[in-house]
Amino acid sequence: MSKAPNDPLDTYKLVVVGDGGVGKSALTIQFFQKLFVTDYDPTIEDSYIQHTEIDHHLCVLDVLDTAGQEEFSAMREQYMRKGDGFLLVYSVTDKQSFENIRHFFTQILRVKDRDSYPMLLAANKVDLVHLRKVSEEQGREMAAQLKVPYIETSAKDPPLNVDAAFHEVVRIIRNQPQNGDKRRRKWWRRDRKRKTCQIA
Repeated sequence: MSKAPNDPLDTYKLVVVGDGGVGKSALTIQFFQKLFVTDYDPTIEDSYIQHTEIDHHLCVLDVLDTAGQEEFSAMREQYMRKGDGFLLVYSVTDKQSFENIRHFFTQILRVKDRDSYPMLLAANKVDLVHLRKVSEEQGREMAAQLKVPYIETSAKDPPLNVDAAFHEVVRIIRNQPQNGDKRRRKWWRRDRKRKTCQIA
């Protein structure tokens, strides 16, 4: 958590991670723009900023939507260093994306040099009931093993738990013990194009 220059509000830097095609961009765009995107265009890196209210406290959410494709894996450590909290996303229709969550989880802890870190496991695309290959029980079991909370989401209209997922990551960050690690509180570099959305 950090504060932007001349901004009295707490800023939370959230990073959405997971394999390509699991719906990371769809979740992020649904949260910020209240739209469901059906065309899959692989993301390299997109950033969104929004003022919002969570549990009666105004704050700024700075969300990084990351590339899931393996060819962009070299960028992962860079964005993992930046995050205050992470949304670990897999698709319930893709067993491999579920199994790969452990790799993202382990890499985040290694980059952060921590035994634990604010993360939330999101089982996405639960609207595709007939295509589901990963059960809720399996998702909850993995979350228990990783010691992170679990949520089921769908970016398709009407969305399921999209706002709740991002808000819950902020709650996890707020509830973590403060250990004085100032390195995590640096403001992100501003030398890349940002997409900015404001709540009316």
